[in-house]
Amino acid sequence: MSKSLYSILGVTKSASDAEIQKAYRKLAKQYHPDVNPGDRKAEERFKQISAAYEILSDKDKRARYDRGEIDEQGNEKPFAQGFRPRGGARPGAGPGGFSFSWGRGPGGAGGGEIDDILSELFGAARAGRPGGPGGVAFRGEDLRAQLTVDFLDAARGAKRRVLLPDGRSLEVSIPAGIESGTTLRLKGQGQPGVGGGPAGDALIEVTVAEHPQLGRKGLDILLDQPVPLATAVLGGKIRVPTIDGEVAVTVPKGSSSGRTLRLRGKGIRDAAGRQGDQLVRLLIALPEGGDAELEAVVREWARRRGLLDVEAGVAS
Repeated sequence: MSKSLYSILGVTKSASDAEIQKAYRKLAKQYHPDVNPGDRKAEERFKQISAAYEILSDKDKRARYDRGEIDEQGNEKPFAQGFRPRGGARPGAGPGGFSFSWGRGPGGAGGGEIDDILSELFGAARAGRPGGPGGVAFRGEDLRAQLTVDFLDAARGAKRRVLLPDGRSLEVSIPAGIESGTTLRLKGQGQPGVGGGPAGDALIEVTVAEHPQLGRKGLDILLDQPVPLATAVLGGKIRVPTIDGEVAVTVPKGSSSGRTLRLRGKGIRDAAGRQGDQLVRLLIALPEGGDAELEAVVREWARRRGLLDVEAGVAS
């Protein structure tokens, strides 16, 4: 007894069209002659898979097969009640009335859905293009890798090396302003193509490491900067880090904690030429462990302004 077309594709009789197509693609990729050059068993298996898909992917043919009107080769079945087969095999056709060609897909269907399936399945630049043993050139597989880059390198741009799964090491250009989760595509650096097809690409997923002081929001660089109380009250100069090194910043007299100073043009410049700023948030820093002299001065200052609860001895 012939093996059913459903069992050939590894699906049940109730399988949907999408499930049948998915099963065909998986098996075609495994047994296609271009993937198994010289393997006669794989070639025969591919013919069976293709023949099964030829019938089950066609709505009318599948219905006739399910009703028992045609067999696994697509041949008309004689019926006891005088059934006469409708039509016959087309000229030049193989068993079941369909022809077969490696480069054209099952049933000699050529373009359309079958070419789309092969193109998607193998990444072919153009299914059916002469090149491989079966007349099909396939695009190579993409390779994926991950790369962690320093915060400053990501902000300013840099060149780094990445190790690919096949053991090759490539130099990668890190564009200024790149963010975590960005994927860089290196054209033609993946697996080689089959039958003269183009090579795949290398896809590099970038993770940006955190900086101990700096953060970012869009193209702006963020910094929380401790400031001595005297500088906040009297004003003065402080030095702060930026992505291009330390710079001097003037703290205005009487600056409160939380005040933000904007350093124009000290942020990230992207590929489009846009330039961000650096935002410096001042945080007043008191002497560690306290300072009796400072406390006495502040207490007297608060008392004179009526801000001190005399009985409790605390500022209100």
